[in-house]
Amino acid sequence: MNLDVIVIGAGSVGTPTALFLSEAGLKVAVIEKNPSTGQGQNKAAIGGVRATHSDPAKIGIGLKSLEIFSTWKEVYGDDIGWKAGGYSYIAYREQEVSLLKKLLKIQKEFGLEIEWLDKKDLLSYIPYLNPVNLLGGTLSIKDGQVSPLKASSSFARQAIRKGVKFFYNEEVVEILHNEHKINGVRTNKGDYFCETVVNAAGADASIVMKSIGLEIPIFPESHEAGISCPLAHFLKPLIVDLREGPEGKTSNFYFGQNDEGAIIFCYTPEPSIQGIDRDCTSEFLPVIARRLIDVIPSLAYMPVRRVWRGLYPMTPDGIPIAGREGNWEGLYILAGMCGQGFMLGPGFGKEITAQITNGKPVLEPEISKAFSINRDFSSQVEALK
Repeated sequence: MNLDVIVIGAGSVGTPTALFLSEAGLKVAVIEKNPSTGQGQNKAAIGGVRATHSDPAKIGIGLKSLEIFSTWKEVYGDDIGWKAGGYSYIAYREQEVSLLKKLLKIQKEFGLEIEWLDKKDLLSYIPYLNPVNLLGGTLSIKDGQVSPLKASSSFARQAIRKGVKFFYNEEVVEILHNEHKINGVRTNKGDYFCETVVNAAGADASIVMKSIGLEIPIFPESHEAGISCPLAHFLKPLIVDLREGPEGKTSNFYFGQNDEGAIIFCYTPEPSIQGIDRDCTSEFLPVIARRLIDVIPSLAYMPVRRVWRGLYPMTPDGIPIAGREGNWEGLYILAGMCGQGFMLGPGFGKEITAQITNGKPVLEPEISKAFSINRDFSSQVEALK
């Protein structure tokens, strides 16, 4: 098979990347160890999509993703569950007020449509919020939500229509190369040859690189999430509460109501739970229930449908690794998404397509270098990761 690019991983990042590469005229194949598209971390995503970050590079990629998600039905004809309504970071303490207002300047400077709302205005937009001690919050109105399952299916379907070949139930065991020039991959079923490889293997991205002796600082953490039965629509934005939980087991938590009316919710465990364990715990639902009711008391009567657990491929600074690996000709990495692969995947797909086809990133080079694998991972930390 004559290929230009092989993408490793048919998930939130790899599948849209394959689509955009094919639209650019390249012959593309995707190697996926699971039996179908989106069976890794994609199906564990809660579907929030935002450009509300503290890092300029992530803001830029987030804006590109939002443009793609919000116009997907118009461009491709598929309903992917897009729901406008924004993201709101709420503040019940002065320390959150200080942080969120501090970030507003850089967020606006790099194109994010975001405002600070005082208590009265925030309650006007989100009337069911607990008003006790509420100080206000930010609202980035162009953010939204998408169905991860619908989006993944549509990404793959459109990619196939453009000629992308998917090889499922195959695991990459070796990157083929001649000295430091990439020329293909070896799977458990055979060899595939190409000039360019994109590693979008999610939580397995660092494992894939070991065959060429390349260490990349990505480590998986496990996070739990859940979803309610459909409710009458009452909540416009996805809400983020940056406070640590009173029970000492969580830092921030977040939730939103999707286009079908279900409440989807998740929290960040504190301390982090590193490793690949995806078994649900008995403590998640009681902990998240207390936090949900604290923010919106009427959710006390919400029926929960199911819970699950997924992996966040983390980097030390909370910022993804994206771009060409400088010592290897033809090797590109799109990994370490820190639990944001679904929301950033389409934007990164456009970014890496531009790099491969034109040699130039979509973002300004000074901004996009924040994603470099050769950066100092201790010099910056994403405040809203």
